[in-house]
Amino acid sequence: MSGTVVLVVLFAALMHASWNAVVKSEGDKFLNTVVVVTSAGLIAAVCLPFLPAPAPESWPFLAASGVAQVIYLALVAAAYRSGDMSHAYPIMRGTAPLIVALASGPLVGEVLSLQKWIGIALICAGVLALALESRRRVGANRATTILALVNAVVIASYTLIDGLGVRHSGAPAAYTMWVFVLNAVPLLVWTLIMRRGELWPHFVKRTRLATIGGVGTLGSYGLALWAMTMAPVAAVAALRETSILFAVAISAFILKERIGSKRLAAVAFIAAGAAVMRIA
Repeated sequence: MSGTVVLVVLFAALMHASWNAVVKSEGDKFLNTVVVVTSAGLIAAVCLPFLPAPAPESWPFLAASGVAQVIYLALVAAAYRSGDMSHAYPIMRGTAPLIVALASGPLVGEVLSLQKWIGIALICAGVLALALESRRRVGANRATTILALVNAVVIASYTLIDGLGVRHSGAPAAYTMWVFVLNAVPLLVWTLIMRRGELWPHFVKRTRLATIGGVGTLGSYGLALWAMTMAPVAAVAALRETSILFAVAISAFILKERIGSKRLAAVAFIAAGAAVMRIA
């Protein structure tokens, strides 16, 4: 993997961690997420007329990705209702890249080198170690674990779908914009039905959050999809999870959260995996 691609994915990971920190920093977390996703969809819709249309070969992938994203959001909500976010999130994010790596050979035809496998394994081990640390801290919830594992399969699915789709599109930027439009519409409709009257006042009070978060999530995933046209999907998917490194740093230095030694050990695994991916 070239140094340029690695730096782009690491920057995408930093953007991903930053907009998540914005969502976490204030108010209703679910409505914050809806505001960010809707904002990203609006930005994408404004940009689409100025971009070349994705090739028709990529349209089935866009449709499949839209369905997978709706399932993903539903499972995220179910997992967070069932248990603690700090337990569910690392399981979802740590297991998905491993599934992508195992599936990318037969489905995408990508053969990973031993070094890449080692890097992916280190990153996934570090992220899952965070889940185990959280499990000891907040207590285990079997339902949450099951929902998170099922969602890891969904995350791996839309990662592979979009990795293939963006390669068929001939227009990575436009493909990314369509992904966010198709993602925002069902979430917005569902929220307007279930929490009518709450979304607009929340949006008005948090226009800064909407702007920063929308640009952050759009840029983060857009850069990751571009990287998937230049490098193996599995390698990019794993390296993108270094966002947790940045999330831990933001938690410690900006949000002033306490970071224990076990979390730091897990972070060391993720950093080692990223270093291995850089030289692979």
